[in-house]
Amino acid sequence: MKILVAGAGAVGGYFGGRLAEKGEDVTFLVREGRREQLKKTGLSIQSVHGNIDLKPKTLVSGEHPVPYDVIILSVKAYHLQGVMESIDPYVGENTMILPLLNGISHVDRLVERFGEHNVIGGLCFVESTLNPEGHVVQSSPIHDLVFGERTGEKTDRILKLKDAFSETKANFTLSENIIQDMWHKYLFITTLSGVTSLFRAPIGPIRDNETGLSSIKKTLGETAAVMRKLGAPIADDIEAKQLEKLNSMGYEMKSSLQRDMEKELAIEADHLYGFLLKEAEKHDIYAPTLQTIYANLKIYEK
Repeated sequence: MKILVAGAGAVGGYFGGRLAEKGEDVTFLVREGRREQLKKTGLSIQSVHGNIDLKPKTLVSGEHPVPYDVIILSVKAYHLQGVMESIDPYVGENTMILPLLNGISHVDRLVERFGEHNVIGGLCFVESTLNPEGHVVQSSPIHDLVFGERTGEKTDRILKLKDAFSETKANFTLSENIIQDMWHKYLFITTLSGVTSLFRAPIGPIRDNETGLSSIKKTLGETAAVMRKLGAPIADDIEAKQLEKLNSMGYEMKSSLQRDMEKELAIEADHLYGFLLKEAEKHDIYAPTLQTIYANLKIYEK
């Protein structure tokens, strides 16, 4: 399959690099500055699962406008509008657009722009970052990408995509309930990102603190309450399961949002938390912990 990865940063660079390492036909859609950097240094991945050094194929938007079989979106939500314009020349009638963004509201925007048929579901769990040299540093055992038809069907095209993703040195998993998986990821990342950015600490010290642990539980509970009001297909016991997962994470685990704040980069305050709080207000749900997290992020942005 012809695979286009929009972005060659910490997420796209990692999963696209693993696919290229396997031998798949992968091209990275990047900005001119990143292309020049990749020409000089290659795509270097430093990972606990094995290092890679590649000379990747790259495009700048508008070059060689031919359809791809699948386009993987690995950008942050604040770049979504721009990336939709950038990938437009490469979207054909049967192109699958696989978004790995956190949150959920981006799906409606992609469907509105490209149509129901072109947008499939996706998410990922990976602890990775770019170092000052532009190398991808992946530092934990978790490197999971989950994908599937939003209807849950095992269509011919999704099975073909599964074959392309198989036997890669990362975990690519076909889901029969990707929409639920995406909402569950949204709940998890809302909590992990919210508390680690609020307390400016990894998850371990927050868990050890009585007020910190209470904040974790409150964030889970408030977020799940909003999601259920929206009719999201989340599991009845999801708060307990995710609390258990958060309690089992490495002591020094940080969220990508927290790492972005430490680097003084842009963040996804409105995409993740603004969306939830607007819905909470519509449905008269009291969400003081989410409000505090959101205020912290907006103050940082200002």
